[in-house]
Amino acid sequence: MSITINLTPELEAQLQEKASQKGQDISLVVSELLARVLEWETADTEEAIKAIQQGLDDFENGRFRSFDEFAEAQRRKYNLALEE
Repeated sequence: MSITINLTPELEAQLQEKASQKGQDISLVVSELLARVLEWETADTEEAIKAIQQGLDDFENGRFRSFDEFAEAQRRKYNLALEE
């Protein structure tokens, strides 16, 4: 299958440079990059769904903390000042 896309000159130059460095045709480099992005996106979505489900399961089983406890933990973790 053939797809035509319009690239900015800067992006085209980056892809051409990458293809030159790898000694490959630019079409192959673009195809590999798109495949990796799609694989990452699928894995990222699956991980997010699992994390959400874990959170729901924890809540249903009484494993949760109050917002105040969460906020305090975040303030400590990121060294945030308490807003007045």
